[in-house]
Amino acid sequence: MLSIPVMLGAACATAGGGGGGSRAGAGGPHGVGHVAPEIVVDRVSGGDLALSSLRGKVVLLDVWASWCGPCKQELPMLDAIAGRLHKRGVEVLAVSVDQERENVDKFLGSHGKWHLTVAHDPKGAIADTFQPEKMPTSYVIDRAGVIRYINSGFEPSDAQEIERWLANLAAEK
Repeated sequence: MLSIPVMLGAACATAGGGGGGSRAGAGGPHGVGHVAPEIVVDRVSGGDLALSSLRGKVVLLDVWASWCGPCKQELPMLDAIAGRLHKRGVEVLAVSVDQERENVDKFLGSHGKWHLTVAHDPKGAIADTFQPEKMPTSYVIDRAGVIRYINSGFEPSDAQEIERWLANLAAEK
């Protein structure tokens, strides 16, 4: 049986190949319009983080890996979005499915200070739960915990749309 990161690696979007935008029903029972399932991940900075602890905030949950080219391109853009929207109640949670923590640390160290929250899920529980079609995949979750948008794969032009989704949800009362 293949490990989750290997299986997801085969689906890793290629540059120019595939930002996805919102897709109703993507991810089966964990698609648009459904409450995001509970997951608990290990923060890279230490300690566990339960997705439910972020209720009341708009959350961008990003599933990524250091071996995925589009992920490496996307994460700094998501970090910039996190810096701009944090004061508006937006939390960006980037969960790596790398098996080896050293690979995560090496990639993170190449960027400097991060505004987003980075977590590590070496057992692939988040991938088992959400079953993303491509790497990376971002789930935009509203304050009530409902998945409102899914961006599968990544192209640089996706960043503007993701930021717009987050800002619009942050403006909702």
